Amino acid sequence: MTPRVLVVGGGLTSAVTSSLLREELGSRCQLTVWDKARGAGGRMSTSRGPEGCGTVDLGAQYITVTPQFQQLHNKFYSELQLAGLLAPLTTTVQGLRPAPAGSQHLVTPRGTSALVKHFFSRAEVTPEFNQRVTEVSTDGAQCVVTTETGRTESFDAILLTMPPPQILELGGTLKKDIESNPALSSGLRSVRFSSRYALGLFFGAGGGPKVDWGAKYVSDHPVVRYVAVDNVKRGQASGPSSVVVHTSVQFGEEHVEKTPAEVQPILERHVTELFPDWPAPTSVKCQKWRYSQVTEPFPGRPGHVVLSEQPLVVAAGDVFNRSNMDGCLESATGAARLLVEKLRQKEA
Repeated sequence: MTPRVLVVGGGLTSAVTSSLLREELGSRCQLTVWDKARGAGGRMSTSRGPEGCGTVDLGAQYITVTPQFQQLHNKFYSELQLAGLLAPLTTTVQGLRPAPAGSQHLVTPRGTSALVKHFFSRAEVTPEFNQRVTEVSTDGAQCVVTTETGRTESFDAILLTMPPPQILELGGTLKKDIESNPALSSGLRSVRFSSRYALGLFFGAGGGPKVDWGAKYVSDHPVVRYVAVDNVKRGQASGPSSVVVHTSVQFGEEHVEKTPAEVQPILERHVTELFPDWPAPTSVKCQKWRYSQVTEPFPGRPGHVVLSEQPLVVAAGDVFNRSNMDGCLESATGAARLLVEKLRQKEA
């Protein structure tokens, strides 16, 4: 029987792990991907505006690669640059903090979610969205997974890439497995995130703000922390114009229990105050990031952790490493190596 592997999550760690599993195992592994969201990307989310209004990155904005990780993850970066999915940042970013010597800032010409979609495509897997996992149980042979709609399926191994607070909320016997391991449960509970809101403004072709920068950090405002004219940031001065605004961590944490609909008018008012000469957007989207950047990772930064040995349930993501793209790549590489090893043992 071909082993069935479920990957829970639609972000970069899930996509890269899936790609590596396909690369190593080929057709000897049946991959399934479920995610609660409506599309791929996770925190590398790209939102599409109305017809002719372009797209905007609501999550990750650009990627900073140090010489160490450029060498370590050259396979991934070279592949993405060759595919036209990564390119050097050439526009002005006001307030950008100095990076280690030799570092390179990269942008995503087709949006950050294109990176995630690329690796899912390489894995030859089509993620199934609107699939929120609520229970995971193990019986010593297989994992039984249930979604909030009542869908139940069995798998030989599972990779979970959701934030630890969501892992700890899962029902089923996996919860008991985690609680029976004090170091594991306390480690998962110790992970901390910042919270933010993002506002996407869509203007359409030729109708956006006229600025002499692609992005800027705002240090002297109580609400707005970062602003980018997304098409300019990506090196596309012409064509549809869109803007993303990120809030401060403090504002995000103070309003984290509110809905995006409640917060959107607040953010729109502050943007108008900061940039009174900007035209009115054609469309607006507000996004809440309850789990934005990792502020306290899992102790020891192991890259991934095993939640169940038999059957295998692994948790991975940047929370087990560092909160950036290299953290995801490193976590995915380690998790894939473990899954391949265990699945090959079952074949033998």
